[in-house]
Amino acid sequence: MSHTHARPPRPVASERTTLKARKVSFSWEDTPLHWVPGDPFATHTINVLHLLLPAGERWFVHVYRQVLPHIRDERLREDVIGFIGQEAMHSQAHDEVLPHLRELGLDPTPYTAQVDWLFEKLLGDRTLPPGRARSWWLMERVAIIAAIEHYTAFLGDWVLNAEELDRRGADPPMLDLLRWHGAEEVEHRSVAFDLFMHVDGGYRRRARTCATAFTALVFLWQRGARFFMENDPTLTAARASFKGFYLSGQQGVLPSTGDMLKSIPRYLSHSYHPSQEGSTAQAVAYLATSPAARAAATAEERA
Repeated sequence: MSHTHARPPRPVASERTTLKARKVSFSWEDTPLHWVPGDPFATHTINVLHLLLPAGERWFVHVYRQVLPHIRDERLREDVIGFIGQEAMHSQAHDEVLPHLRELGLDPTPYTAQVDWLFEKLLGDRTLPPGRARSWWLMERVAIIAAIEHYTAFLGDWVLNAEELDRRGADPPMLDLLRWHGAEEVEHRSVAFDLFMHVDGGYRRRARTCATAFTALVFLWQRGARFFMENDPTLTAARASFKGFYLSGQQGVLPSTGDMLKSIPRYLSHSYHPSQEGSTAQAVAYLATSPAARAAATAEERA
């Protein structure tokens, strides 16, 4: 295992917090198909999260359970265990949206089957002999998760501050799901990177998997948005395009293309640490007021 990098990253100590999985309770019966009113493209582009995240975050949990024996720092081990709990809850929450989409006439099964194949087969466990080959594949996946978590933290920070969605009258439960999830992504944004640096830290692997993760996410996202737009029973001749994504980013209903691209060289900087980006205080403040988290807490108190 390599631990070579130009200089140690500089974590912001005040941004660390103890991680815990939070139960949530959402109700989808009143959520419309186009939950960003009058904007099916923005709706469906964000809806891709419901297709990618359940399988992706189950894969995160699976890989991290394998890497736990390699962790020699007790504090990091606690962070990873907290991360596993949060990711498992995220997967479940997004999975529960899919039956509602089917009820509205949009069956995501053909696309989710492809996503399941990607994470379970292409990125899944391989029959490798013990030793270097098996260790290489585990470290490669740990590095890919660190890169993906950079982008999910970026998206989490974006949705916490996406005031245009409020101005457009986005469906409150859906917006709460996205912000609850986004807040926890910001809260645990350092864990995947810290784990990678602890068990490997090789800069070439970090750069290579950053490119791999970004390319894969762009590919999967555009395929997912196109799938939703083409199969939406209320639309005719609708299509998803990079131009549409760029324009929606300019309007504030989707992340800015420029901001997303600028996030890549930050991740590749030798002095980068995720704690330097986003605000744990903002994330924790939202989690304390999330309607779904409060509803689940109230239900537990009554039980």
